[in-house]
Amino acid sequence: MGQVIVFAEPRRLVIEEADERPLAADEVRLRTLYSGISAGTELTAYRGSNPYLHKRWDDERRLFVPDSETSLRFPVVGFGYEECGEVVEVGPAVARVQVGDRIYGTWGHRTHHILAEELAARRILPPTLHPILGIFSQMGAIALNGILDAAIRIGETVAVFGLGAPGQIIAQLAKRSGARVVAVEPIELRRRVASDLGAVDEAISPTEGSVAEQIRALTDGRGADVCIEATGAYPALHEAIRSAAYSAKVVTLGFFQGPGQGLFLGEEFHHNRVNVVCSQISGVSPELTYRWNRERLIQTAMQLQVEGALTLRPLITQVLPFAEAAEAFRLCDEEPERTIQVVLDCSA
Repeated sequence: MGQVIVFAEPRRLVIEEADERPLAADEVRLRTLYSGISAGTELTAYRGSNPYLHKRWDDERRLFVPDSETSLRFPVVGFGYEECGEVVEVGPAVARVQVGDRIYGTWGHRTHHILAEELAARRILPPTLHPILGIFSQMGAIALNGILDAAIRIGETVAVFGLGAPGQIIAQLAKRSGARVVAVEPIELRRRVASDLGAVDEAISPTEGSVAEQIRALTDGRGADVCIEATGAYPALHEAIRSAAYSAKVVTLGFFQGPGQGLFLGEEFHHNRVNVVCSQISGVSPELTYRWNRERLIQTAMQLQVEGALTLRPLITQVLPFAEAAEAFRLCDEEPERTIQVVLDCSA
């Protein structure tokens, strides 16, 4: 009998028992070792603001539509997408995965999970990586997708808005791409970690004056060549637009909630011909589809860790036992100034 985290109602979390079925011949059973909490998308479900809880997503038409049958409803079972586990059982037909292999992927906050061998074989954790780093496969892919959408050129100035886990990874990748990186983040802990890792050249707090004016002062009045927004906050998106150079690009990864308060599209967006691009992990930029897909993003993000091009262990600020999940989510929700990446230790 395993366990799974359930959002019983907004901001109320419980841990429930979860039945474990027998394996099919081509399946493997995993015991989760670590499960990371996304302080963006996951908190929208935890708080009850996620649009799937209030509308129905029509997948065929790709539209949110008003409907009494919403796509998601409380209780929300097993939300989450930053996991790493160990194979504890294999089906009789499994040949490419062994008991003891460590597998990374996305299966939600649960102590056990079943995967098809075909998928598990593609997600075997490189032996040089600590299993806690397996939680970054999805977040690393999200950040890398944003970098591909940004199409950074060597010598450009890239402004990264938000230094949570995705913004930290984006900053490291932008620096590796040859950019001068300016980070915008109100939380001192996050600015300090990015600076200590050498991911940013300048770190700006939006509480200390106009960000756009500071970025223009750093770029001879031009503005940033690319702005990457990783906050999900409308005022941050607006400031990213203000900070972009004329006819430049803003890539947005944030999962915005509710009406666009703080976004003034009749100002710099309109007058500076700014190109705003949505980067979302369900797809890649159309011109890259013949070379890149989600699987390549995931594999590349993990390989960059192996090669040392990404240094992600310092982003993990708290590791709590699975039994203390309620406190872990409360911490992400109420005390973001103390956190970057919070992880549940499912073996504790």
